[in-house]
Amino acid sequence: MTSELEPNLNALLQRCADEPIRIPGAIQPHGVMLTIDERSWTVQQASANAPDVLGVAAEQGQPLSHWLGEATTQRLQGALSNDSLDDLNPFAVQVNAVAYDALLHRHDGVLFIELEAVATSESGTSVDQHLTRTLRRLQSAKSLADLYEISVNEIRALTGYDRVLIYRFQEQGHGQVIAEAATPELDTYQGLFFPASDIPEQARELYRLNWLRIIPDATYVPVPLVPALRPDTGQPLDMSYAVLRSVSPIHCHYMQNMGVRSSMSISLLKDDRLWGLISCGNRQPLQVPHALRAACQTIGQVLSMQIGALEDLAAQRERRAKDGLLVSLAESMAAACGDVYHGLVERSRDLMDLTGATGAAVVIDDAVHLFGQCPAADQVKSLHQWLKAQPTAVFETPSLSAVFPEAQGYRRFASGLLAFTLPKPVDNAVMWFRPEIKETVQWSGNPDASKVIVADRLQPRESFEAWKQEVDGISRLWTVGDVYAATDLRRSALESDLARQVLREQDAVRARDELVAVVSHDLRSPLTVISMQCGMMQRVIAADVSPASKRLNSAIDTLQRATARMTTLLEDLLDTSKIEAGRYLIDAQTLELSQFFEDAWTLLTPLALNKFIDLSFTGEPDLKILADPERMFQVLSNLVGNAIKFTPKEGKISVTATVEGHFVAVNIVDSGPGIAADQLPHVFERYWRIREGNPSGTGLGLYISQGIVKAHGGELTATSELGVGSVFRFTLPLATL
Repeated sequence: MTSELEPNLNALLQRCADEPIRIPGAIQPHGVMLTIDERSWTVQQASANAPDVLGVAAEQGQPLSHWLGEATTQRLQGALSNDSLDDLNPFAVQVNAVAYDALLHRHDGVLFIELEAVATSESGTSVDQHLTRTLRRLQSAKSLADLYEISVNEIRALTGYDRVLIYRFQEQGHGQVIAEAATPELDTYQGLFFPASDIPEQARELYRLNWLRIIPDATYVPVPLVPALRPDTGQPLDMSYAVLRSVSPIHCHYMQNMGVRSSMSISLLKDDRLWGLISCGNRQPLQVPHALRAACQTIGQVLSMQIGALEDLAAQRERRAKDGLLVSLAESMAAACGDVYHGLVERSRDLMDLTGATGAAVVIDDAVHLFGQCPAADQVKSLHQWLKAQPTAVFETPSLSAVFPEAQGYRRFASGLLAFTLPKPVDNAVMWFRPEIKETVQWSGNPDASKVIVADRLQPRESFEAWKQEVDGISRLWTVGDVYAATDLRRSALESDLARQVLREQDAVRARDELVAVVSHDLRSPLTVISMQCGMMQRVIAADVSPASKRLNSAIDTLQRATARMTTLLEDLLDTSKIEAGRYLIDAQTLELSQFFEDAWTLLTPLALNKFIDLSFTGEPDLKILADPERMFQVLSNLVGNAIKFTPKEGKISVTATVEGHFVAVNIVDSGPGIAADQLPHVFERYWRIREGNPSGTGLGLYISQGIVKAHGGELTATSELGVGSVFRFTLPLATL
């Protein structure tokens, strides 16, 4: 039977959740509503009671002056042009000798005017005095309990409601009464829980948007808007921010079942989230005037700030109490041999004390270390696999079996889980466990009875008598301080792990540099010997012109070229290692640029003449640069040599130097084929080379050249255009006289 009703029940719950409470098309009858098009100052919609209350004949599209009078309308228009709506509310209006509070707000392109008659007995002075006293008492409160008690007692004294309570929302959506002031003959709700279905999600959102909502009489007959739809859009009027907005008939029925005829709710917000409500109820109809409501709203706003401040203060105290353990655990991780988590394994008691856990597990690759009351190692491994798929860096829940069904088998000692992992290639995790606490929760009525179906309609529950329910599978909640401790410990573990990675990488780089240096040194001598022996053999067979001698001479030439290439490669590798390690040293001297160019031209021109390339070096006269002559000649030789290599026969290469501020800019411009746009960003990377036409290149020349230029404090760049040529440009410091 239950399974047959479940789909229908779910559908009705969804229908209730989707009820159009923002667009009821009606207001409560204790006031009048007008919506205004401010471009023409005409009334678009009016509540059906407006003509009788204001004593005017109603016709669609009439100007506001027809409803409020010319003088009042002009005064309102002037005020709206000069002041913000917050400063205007309430705006005093008098129509037919009756005084009204006009509450103004703009929403969805229209101006809302809501009129409530002002009671002749209202006294603003007494309200202000009461409010001042209340705020002073709130500010002097030393604890949250004091805050709650002061608030409910002061609001009840100010308004006259039979009952005023503070209702705090839990994470699961349920609410609990944490403070109450009521007449002695009423049953107490203190400590009772109310199910989440009592206040659907969309109703909570309206509470978040509006600080206050009032229902003077839950038995009211709604007053419809005329016309029912907006004339300009043809859509229902969105009344999300309207004070007079008609509420859900289900809620009015709910109030009557509680024995309440009048209610007022004041929202309590923290970080723009709905934290709770101050809920006021009365057994008889009660109209609370705007001045009193404004005072209550102020109390709610101050209480919201005080709740936030005191909760934050309590959290800070809890965090400070954990700082000592956090520091010692961080030091233990930093000093641990092997994985940083070994430092936690050695301090297992402190690890559990940090979060008040009764068990802990540390996963280090295949090893699972268990302390206190924990699931078995294989269960922890299964939990860890599930944990890795969770989106948060630090995961916490007081009811693990509700989100991880496998935990049902060990909920007795691990219903609560707080855990984190590090972004490492090996499996790792730190987990804290708390045992199940079987407790009895007192509900205001059976929460399952809130789902009542009558004639295919969902009805509010009728019983609010205390109803006890035993709850299992839940641990003591993890506090803000517990989550902070886990987050801080994770940060320390991450810092220690990264520091170790950096040291390992530095050691690897150092070992590589030492290996390159040793290999370069040890190979240079045998390569020199090979080169010398090749030269000697060539001299011995120089006079022999036999075919065998010619073949031997060719082989010796090949051997010498290979030896020279190996020597160059070793030098390049050594330079690369120094550049990457940041140990590339230069001996900067003042050089005459003209002499430097002349030496380069002498050595490089023969290479250019072999391809009939026009090679020119020009620079401004008397230029002096601050550079290492050997290293800069290496750069210039590399750049010009590459240009010669890739420029076709009878091409042109120009090397020019100009002063740019405190630097000299040297440009090597060739008429070669250019470099493709997708290759250009990579030309200074290690081992980059254009294979076609450059089979012998090591791919390190440009990388080393850039490192040399940077060591001088300059910059090496390249631009190119296919079919036109390339420009390599580097800068060097200008020598000061």
